[in-house]
Amino acid sequence: MEKLTLVVAFLLLASLFIQPLTAQSSCPGVKKDAWPELLGVPAKLARGIIQKENRRLTNVPNVLNGSPVTKDLRCNRVRLFVNVLGVVVQIPRVG
Repeated sequence: MEKLTLVVAFLLLASLFIQPLTAQSSCPGVKKDAWPELLGVPAKLARGIIQKENRRLTNVPNVLNGSPVTKDLRCNRVRLFVNVLGVVVQIPRVG
């Protein structure tokens, strides 16, 4: 039981340090660069949520999961990787 308590305490402390590091974006003016809460959400709804949270993100295209994409970084773009039903299947990220 003591080991379980130590593991839980470690994970809680680790989350305090990891969260601020991942919350930073490499794009100026973009505070949030990932939306894990949008997994499984219809793309149209996800697009609206992303654009409502940050007006600078003007390019939010749907991309069929598995399709080839460029690796360039664009601070106004968030790709929505969707399945054939139009549901988000990967975490949307700025880029």
